[in-house]
Amino acid sequence: MALSKQLKLLFTSGSLIAAALASPVQKPFSSDDDIDDTPLPLVIWHGLGDSYSAPGLREVGALADAINPGTLVYFIRMDDDGSRDRSATFLGNVTEQVAKACADIAAHPILSTAPAIDALGFSQGGQFLRGYVERCNNPPVRNLVTFGSQHNGISAFRDCPWSDWVCRGAMALLKGNAWTQFVQSRLVPAQYYRNPDEYEQYLEHSNFLADINNERKFKNQTYSKNLAKLENLVLYMFEDDTTVVPKETAWFDEVNGTEVTPLRARRMYSEDWIGLRELDKKGGLHFRTAPGDHMQLTDQLLNETFAEFFGPIKKAKKSEPRPFLRGDL
Repeated sequence: MALSKQLKLLFTSGSLIAAALASPVQKPFSSDDDIDDTPLPLVIWHGLGDSYSAPGLREVGALADAINPGTLVYFIRMDDDGSRDRSATFLGNVTEQVAKACADIAAHPILSTAPAIDALGFSQGGQFLRGYVERCNNPPVRNLVTFGSQHNGISAFRDCPWSDWVCRGAMALLKGNAWTQFVQSRLVPAQYYRNPDEYEQYLEHSNFLADINNERKFKNQTYSKNLAKLENLVLYMFEDDTTVVPKETAWFDEVNGTEVTPLRARRMYSEDWIGLRELDKKGGLHFRTAPGDHMQLTDQLLNETFAEFFGPIKKAKKSEPRPFLRGDL
């Protein structure tokens, strides 16, 4: 099956098929030569309805290793059982899930010795990896690439296949109950739900997104410092995305009805709530589009991305400062 078809199935309905858990054998980083020549490890966080052990995701890891041979690929998981890991994409406390990812990565015998890691987030896994960068970042992320992620939240919930009872049950609870403490602490999509018509409720009750976007009165300076330390943040939006509403959330754009406010015109950027403006000034913020609907990825796009942003430190693309704009005043 072509990768694009595998990924479409994988990210819309998930997969419960277990795959072999083997990763490339790699020794701990111990010298300058290791740092110069060995590809940085790649950490991948999958999306809603998916499992870390799904065959399509493993194929993505194999592509990354083919482009940069010797890459250690680590798939973030909430449970070693693939079925339970998939359920955790619907049911769970995202704050606790990010904390678990932080602890697991910091305790990994190889990841913990790396001078840095690269990170790849698919759909909701993208904003969860951003949460990793902002909240712990140990080991630090060099480049973070996200595909179709909901960085500015969603204003509508996804439809579920009739046969997917976990998805349907979770979505049924969300409708009309998104701001209750029960839902905000247990149902994953509710924790990045952000409807402009319910903004005050969002600020008061959001368990995850309002915090990592620093939208409340108190601004966590650690978040902005950590995100600004990235070399590159690469934000892919799918041109014909019908799963994520609004699709422009992948670029941090604010969408209210038919009005779209780009990130660089928002207070979040001008006041640099999470470090995006500082990152942009040094040329490390990239807005890109991918053809097709949500998660319709091709081998070519993935290979080009892996070649450009992942690999050894000495071959990594260096960010270049962008021209000074009047909006930077």
